Parts: sequence; structure tokens; C-alpha cells
Amino acid sequence: MTKKDDIFKTISGPFEFNETVATVFDDMIHRSVPLYEEIILQQARMTKKFYRQGTRIYDLGCSNGNFTASLIGEMNDREFDLIAVDNSCPMLELYNKRIAAFKTSGKITSLEADIQDIDFENPSVIISNLTLQFLSMEARETIIERIYNSLSDGDIFLFTEKTINGSKDLEELQQEFYYRFKEENGYSQIEITRKREALENYLIPETVEAHIERLNRCGFKKIEVWLKWFHFTAFICRK
Repeated sequence: MTKKDDIFKTISGPFEFNETVATVFDDMIHRSVPLYEEIILQQARMTKKFYRQGTRIYDLGCSNGNFTASLIGEMNDREFDLIAVDNSCPMLELYNKRIAAFKTSGKITSLEADIQDIDFENPSVIISNLTLQFLSMEARETIIERIYNSLSDGDIFLFTEKTINGSKDLEELQQEFYYRFKEENGYSQIEITRKREALENYLIPETVEAHIERLNRCGFKKIEVWLKWFHFTAFICRK
């Protein structure tokens, strides 16, 4: 049974993906990210479509395995090779325990590592969900350039990020509706405020335009925003 996220009812301070967060992650992500299940489902379906036999899938910032679980369901008995990467030991412990319970023809390897240290070996699909936003701007540029260079023509990079709007009015509208979403999912004003303060200077969102400009600089020209809900944007980039 998923444990309820009430972390910021009683504590404040910098955010980190520690054991406390790991144990409530599913509740936190579903109550904090609109259309999260739809994002994961469609990413798994796109991965099935574009995965080339004999190549690898990389999930950068795999957390507790939601994408992997969805992918196993989509692939059925089809063989695949997945490398799941996260730098949080508590998250990977939950990932390994969860994925071990699935029957699959896929080869699944979990790595406790910084995604910046990964060498992408023969990938055809690379996924990153709500992960790049925790890197410096320079690191984001570097890793996307490496992702582009590692892919072959026709391969894809799927990622989701929290985004902001360059218009002050529209940014305020996004914020208003996002906080309303969180309130409707049971978070109090004090919890919302404390989490926002905990993530300040740690999670740095950008505009959709800034993401697309970076993707273009790194080589991607075929880019689609396939889902957007105010603050949250899911991209598909094809080489």
C-alpha cells in the first residue's frame, strides 16, 4: 500500500530524494504531477514503437520504477535491454524490489549513478522524466548533446519537465491552477509553501522555448510537445 505524502506537514528544509521521500514517492508524484500516469503510459508505448532489437533503452532518473513497470506491460514477451539509472540509493532499493516481482523477457539493469557519468552504449530510446530540471544549465546542455550524439537516425529522446512561462500573466495563471490542483489532491497551503521553499534553487524550471532552443543547438530538429498541462511539458525528440 502506498504511504501518504505528509512530509511537509511537519518539516521544512531543503528537498532531497532520501528514504523519507522514497517511501511516499508514488503518492507524491500522483498528487503533484497532473496526467503523470498518461505520460508514463504513452512513453512506454512510444518506446515499444521505436525500440530497435539489439539496442538499449536508458531511463535517466528511474526513481521507483513506474516507467519500467509500464514498459514491461507494453512489451509483453518481447525482449529488450533497459538500463535504469538513479543517484538515490533508497529509490533504487524500492526499484529493485518492485521490478523483481515482474515476469519479463527484458534484461533490466539498475545503476546507482549520476546520469552525467553514464556512457550511452548503443541506445535507440532514452527517457528522462522530471530529472534534467535538477541539473545546472551547463550540465543540461552537455548531457543532451551526448544523448543526441549517441542516438542513430530515427531514434528518440523522451523527456518531461516542469516548465515556466515567459509571460508574467501566464506564469501567474499556471501557478494558480497548479496550486489549485495540489489543493484538490489534499495538500494544505502550508505544505505547498514549504515544498516550494524546499525546492527553491534546487529545481530550476525553464520555458518551453528555452528547452527547444537547447535541443536545436544540440542537434535535434524533429521536436514535438506531445502533452502539456500548464507547468508540465512532455517532449519527443527524434534524431
